[in-house]
Amino acid sequence: MRHHPEKRLSRRALMRAVAALPLAVPLAAPAIRRALAAEGPRIALVHLNDFHSKHEGVADGGAACREGTPCAGTSPRLAGAIREARATALAEGRAPFLLDAGDQFMGSLFYTHHRGLAEAAVQRAVGTMAMALGNHEFDNGPETLARYAAAVPFPLLSANLDARAEPMLRDRVTATAILEASGARIGVIGLTTPETATSSSPGPSLRFTDPMEAADRAASELRRQGIGTVVVLSHLGLPADRRLAAEVAGIDAIVGGHSHLLLANGLPGAVGPYPTTVQGRDRDVRITQVACHGRYLGRLDLDLAPDGRVAAHVGTVRPIGPDVAPDPEVAAIVAEYAKPLGELRRRPVGLAQAPFPNEPCREGECGLGNLVAEAALARTPGAEIAIVNGGGMRAGLPAGTLTYGDVLAVLPFGNTLATLTIRGGALRAALENGLSRLPTPAGRFPQLAGLRLTFDPAAPPGQRLREVRTADGPLDPDRAYRVVTNNFMRGGGDGYAVLRNEALEAYDDGPPLEEVVADHLQARGPVAPVLDGRIGRS
Repeated sequence: MRHHPEKRLSRRALMRAVAALPLAVPLAAPAIRRALAAEGPRIALVHLNDFHSKHEGVADGGAACREGTPCAGTSPRLAGAIREARATALAEGRAPFLLDAGDQFMGSLFYTHHRGLAEAAVQRAVGTMAMALGNHEFDNGPETLARYAAAVPFPLLSANLDARAEPMLRDRVTATAILEASGARIGVIGLTTPETATSSSPGPSLRFTDPMEAADRAASELRRQGIGTVVVLSHLGLPADRRLAAEVAGIDAIVGGHSHLLLANGLPGAVGPYPTTVQGRDRDVRITQVACHGRYLGRLDLDLAPDGRVAAHVGTVRPIGPDVAPDPEVAAIVAEYAKPLGELRRRPVGLAQAPFPNEPCREGECGLGNLVAEAALARTPGAEIAIVNGGGMRAGLPAGTLTYGDVLAVLPFGNTLATLTIRGGALRAALENGLSRLPTPAGRFPQLAGLRLTFDPAAPPGQRLREVRTADGPLDPDRAYRVVTNNFMRGGGDGYAVLRNEALEAYDDGPPLEEVVADHLQARGPVAPVLDGRIGRS
């Protein structure tokens, strides 16, 4: 299941990561500080990131919204907030730039059915001016991305993507763009996490290079073209953005994404101020990120000196809740794209006695992971062990009647069951890969059935497993086991190359995983999340 391998940092893990990174210096003044030098342009960066096709919003736990339950986001509300932010900026004499830090794709039936065209329609309507490519834009290969690129009028940016060998994309993706609004000009650079090569399905022709080197080249080139203000649209994640700010000269602001973190002042769940300011090599760099799923809209106002450097700033983050007036044009677009989805997603498949959140599945045992792994194991005669990647579950399941649409929101990738025979020693290496990114939560974290393990997250990667047991006893390194997983992992995705290279025999064309889980729910009757200690820390 293609996914972002490091989408959410727990607060504990984030604090450990932040402690090792360059010091951020928040600007304390609540209002914008006026420039001392002669005034240059005044601009407003209006931005979002990691929308993930959530046109109808999200409920608590990442589950799909339901009528009568509180939900955050929605494309019509987000469009209404964008319209208001743009109008306010213009009234204040600011040039507004609407920017997107990537991952519009994947996460709801809108993407599963329309493959990016619903997202393109909304972005055209709201006036997106530039977007960085996120890892999920590559989930269904270059052909899907090329079709989306042909449907949008704005530049798609990735300075560290080498697409010269891929004819469908080499003329559709650029490293930089120069944007103009109300007489103001800025240079924009896009960056994509290099882990896209293994966490998504970009195909054999695309190559992802070092983003720091690519950003340095791109910033230098924009400066040579006389651009005074450089903004990076980064789909690298907050820790990498802070390193980028500290190490690469010539960057004024970073509009970030990928790690689904909220930088905000005074809002619950924020992990840092908005903007977070890092002292760079030649200037202060302002970093922003507004969580995910269209639940927030960021606006960073910049007063520029005549040479383009930032003289003063102020930032606000707006929650996108029921108080935001929806945009009627975008509401009509979403309703049109929703028409073919209705009957499919309304079909009931089961009953949940309590919610199954997906947030814990990237760093430990979770009830949703147990459910999906057990469904795969039960569907596969002769299989002894099931392994699924925690990040492949893109939403939680709500309490109450479950529909096929709920299951598709959890498992939107269209992956199939894959079975293989593999020796215990190689299987142990695969499990070590799944634990290798801790303490950072990662999509490769393994969810299991038919297997119990304990691990030490403080041990060096590759040496974290302490005990692994099957129903028959300790994992035998020489015995061949029959394992069921998904075809993404079996093909080496998420770093599970051992499942591809060490399989004694394999079959990758089993039934779709979402159908397997839906059938399992129907057969079982009411379900509740269960944690039985099958994955434990030593």
